[in-house]
Amino acid sequence: MAKVTRDDVARLAGTSTAVVSYVINNGPRPVAPATRERVLAAIKELGYRPDRVAQAMASRRTDLIGMIVPDARQPFFGEMTHAVEQAAAERGKMVLVGNTDYVAEREVHYLRAFLGMRVSGLILVSHALNDNAAAEIEAWDARVVLLHERPEAIDDVAVVTDDIGGAKLAVDHLLSHGYAYVACMGGVAETPLIGDPVSDHVEGWRRAMDEAGISTEGRLFQAPYNRYDAYQVALKLLSGPDRPPAIFCSTDDQAIGVLRAARELRIEVPSELAVAGFDDVKEAALTDPPLTTIATDRTGMARAAVDLVLDDGIRVAGSRGERVKLFPSTLVARRSCGCV
Repeated sequence: MAKVTRDDVARLAGTSTAVVSYVINNGPRPVAPATRERVLAAIKELGYRPDRVAQAMASRRTDLIGMIVPDARQPFFGEMTHAVEQAAAERGKMVLVGNTDYVAEREVHYLRAFLGMRVSGLILVSHALNDNAAAEIEAWDARVVLLHERPEAIDDVAVVTDDIGGAKLAVDHLLSHGYAYVACMGGVAETPLIGDPVSDHVEGWRRAMDEAGISTEGRLFQAPYNRYDAYQVALKLLSGPDRPPAIFCSTDDQAIGVLRAARELRIEVPSELAVAGFDDVKEAALTDPPLTTIATDRTGMARAAVDLVLDDGIRVAGSRGERVKLFPSTLVARRSCGCV
């Protein structure tokens, strides 16, 4: 059977091949609804399948969006990746995902691979983007949107959450329950990283404690972002003589590890230990007790990132602060903090 071509579709629909192209690619020119229906009917009747490889070679762009994340096994990044995939599908695009496991060399590897594939754009969730990765982006003149994190090494458009304000909101809420102080489970970096959400969560904790006139000295504990390692840190912390009355965790995954350690040590939550997290992953509502946390609009952020990476004029002028799309954070109070 002869291969069906775009000419065949145009002939059956009674239109030009250019119009068929506009229908298939959703642009760049509009098509009248009646004409669009004729073209779609002809495509269905003939069983036409566009040659995506040929299209990519002609336009030097594919229907793919590259997305690089630290670790999609973590619930937050898994949910964010899924939200980006859904938003991309609404724009007729597919998403290629690479996991860096927080390793700078792997980030550079995926940057080179995805940009070499001529992706339509790149959504980058980067942890401390290094100079090599920034140089790679500059060399390809790539369309890049930073999502969730905004490393100092690159000045592209970013879509982020109000991490400092959200963390302060959580700690203020814990203190309102009357706890003497709130400890903080931060990340593993001893030096705060500019643009890193966990560093901003620690900053929000500090501000809330300072405003309440409470010392933060000796009350910040380092832990990896995942529940498994955070559980090990929490076992030591909660077994010691200076067990805190309340803990704010920089991620929900850390908080889930803390809840597991508390249960193993027979520490009642929240009567003996209050816990709050950040992200409001779906699992937070199912922990025992349900976890108080800070919610982020991942669906809205994902859609904004996809729109920005695909739309023309992404490289907007303005200062660093003017190039950031900031989404608000909201408190979700559940039983782990003492709320009924």
